[in-house]
Amino acid sequence: MTDKFSALKQYFGYDTFRIGQERLVDGILAGRDAFGVMPTGAGKSLCFQLPALILDGITLVISPLISLMKDQVNSLTQAGIPAAYLNSSLTAGQYRLALERARQSVYKIIYVAPERLLTDEFLSFAESADISMVTVDEAHCVSQWGQDFRPSYLKIHEFIGMLPKRPAVSAFTATATEQVREDVVRLLELNEPVVETTGFDRSNLCFRVEKPRDKFTALLHLWRENEGKSGVVYCSTRKTVEEVCERLCGEGCPATRYHAGLTDAERRNNQDDFIYDRAPVMVATNAFGMGIDKSNVGLVVHYNMPKDMESYYQEAGRAGRDGEPALCVLFYSGQDVRTNQYFIEHSRENEELDDAARELVMQRDRERLKAMTFYCFTDNCLRAYILRYFGERSAEYCGNCGNCVRDTQETDITQDAQKILSCVKRAGERFGAKLIVAVLRGNHAEKERIQRYGLEGLPTYGIMANVGEVVIYDEIRFLQREGYLCASDDEYKVLALGEKSGEVLFQGKNLRMKLPKEKESGTVKKSGAQQKLANPKLFERLKKLRAKLADARGVPAYVIFSDATLRDMCARLPQTRAELMEVSGVGVEKSERYGESFLAAIAEPEVESPDGEGQAKIGRAQFCLSEERKKQVELFDEPVSVKVLADRINTQIDTSRMRRLSATKITDWLLQNGVLEETMYLGRKARVASERSVELGIYSEERENEDGEKFMINLYDTQAQRYILDSLDEIMGK
Repeated sequence: MTDKFSALKQYFGYDTFRIGQERLVDGILAGRDAFGVMPTGAGKSLCFQLPALILDGITLVISPLISLMKDQVNSLTQAGIPAAYLNSSLTAGQYRLALERARQSVYKIIYVAPERLLTDEFLSFAESADISMVTVDEAHCVSQWGQDFRPSYLKIHEFIGMLPKRPAVSAFTATATEQVREDVVRLLELNEPVVETTGFDRSNLCFRVEKPRDKFTALLHLWRENEGKSGVVYCSTRKTVEEVCERLCGEGCPATRYHAGLTDAERRNNQDDFIYDRAPVMVATNAFGMGIDKSNVGLVVHYNMPKDMESYYQEAGRAGRDGEPALCVLFYSGQDVRTNQYFIEHSRENEELDDAARELVMQRDRERLKAMTFYCFTDNCLRAYILRYFGERSAEYCGNCGNCVRDTQETDITQDAQKILSCVKRAGERFGAKLIVAVLRGNHAEKERIQRYGLEGLPTYGIMANVGEVVIYDEIRFLQREGYLCASDDEYKVLALGEKSGEVLFQGKNLRMKLPKEKESGTVKKSGAQQKLANPKLFERLKKLRAKLADARGVPAYVIFSDATLRDMCARLPQTRAELMEVSGVGVEKSERYGESFLAAIAEPEVESPDGEGQAKIGRAQFCLSEERKKQVELFDEPVSVKVLADRINTQIDTSRMRRLSATKITDWLLQNGVLEETMYLGRKARVASERSVELGIYSEERENEDGEKFMINLYDTQAQRYILDSLDEIMGK
């Protein structure tokens, strides 16, 4: 395979590259190092997976999490790409077997944990293998300024230096500030790399910040508004995860949970329940999600504010990977700030660093927490705030975030600002926001503290008694954000005048601030580019078929086809294999595996037309094979699979005019009529021979594929083939 476009279509099902992909692919194929900064869902993986297929040798992908490796390898295998992973989830025997197959060049792509690189066993393999590329995924982990710094990533350049010949090195990440980008190039020793930063904007995501009095009630409301969608709820502590998950289940929400306090087996089972859509809502700490390629997540809720913008944008970015509209909501409370401050001060990560380096990391974390807090209180476009944080210019109105769609009015707060600043100054710049607000409002609940410090005699005591407490807090945060106030970095957060305070107090500068006129809408705003779903009934039928196929193969539904691919099928209504190949996301391998089943489902009559006029497209003619033609069908002398039999029968009819017979159709009919029976086989559902099917000439046989995985196949002898042929009218519902 030498043609990048042929590989793109055959294995990934696309005719064209997305923005930024082709330049990175071309650079790697030319033997150059490469560095891609691309948001979640922009197609980073394809940038190294596609060159890996074309390059002569093996590509090693260094990845930080087991779940990421398994998910990627699962998807590659389904696309017909030989891939494997090497990590602690394998037994000693499985690990040695995988390495032996790697030595035999069975795999084109091998995922490996960074901790494995310098082990004797792996080095022995790597030094003798033909390694054409080393890819570093989640490359921000190499930088102390990155949100997921991992010291093991610092040893990657040492590993590369021990190889007999330096391969091309590529690195990819979704979130990286300028400092982190510089670190990635320097620490991985990238040699004049092709650098592509495609931008951080995810236009299909709607961002919102809410400050509910009761977070769980607000969460329940969101779930009911978005019922039927797959969603993730992030919580800051294990205790909160347990409480929220239990309450959601009590309200009838099919939720599961994930945090570091669970056993490995329970985490794995719960994650599978979420990925396989058995539990569409996952409640989790930030231990969950990195590398999970679930494309149909429509809602991400942060029950607690995360510690920094990098973490937030990466976690929120797990929504809408299929390009469909998705909602990302952050619930804020003051306690979230204090919780994150505690985590920063008592973090046990990076204990191998010296004191100076560890203090530098903590100072960096405090600054990033401050930026995260300001995000929660900005009155301007939330999307613009995120993009500016990552160094991108952006318009101040996106039309698809909570602030942009909220009905607000710009209010002159100059007098309020003067009162607040004056109170802070007259109080000696010694107190935090809580006591300053109490003084301004003449709050009797804080009377004892106010009297203790002699603050009741200040001219500003009670001067804002008619202003709501929430409004004053919002104005204080606005003044902090704009540099008129500042707060100490210790736990007390003492307010002091900022450098610009004199402009308001003494120079008469006017200040204006946006204040909401009414509560923001609870719906996701869809952009004009997002089209109405064509043929919703067909879409549901295809989803059910996809779920059945996925269940039979023990893989997540999105590994078969994404929702975006099913939507494209609904719009195009392909009738032949060639037309199916024109659908975005359908490659050669998947067309051969699943094409028959999906074409048969699409060919069902009474499908709505995609023009949205409510007319019905007349389906192809019913299956029709006369008794005379049935006798002429050549049956096999030896037992064959149901797919082989269906293909033989389909050669006897004009499938451009009549519905095709599919293996799925035959199997479903046999199951409904008690010929086959459903059972559990190796932890998944399987359809196997019953006593009646044995009498008819159908029997089940256990086999093993080239990877050593066992599977069950049903075989049909000549008698069974004739039985199927004689029952065609009933099978096809004529």
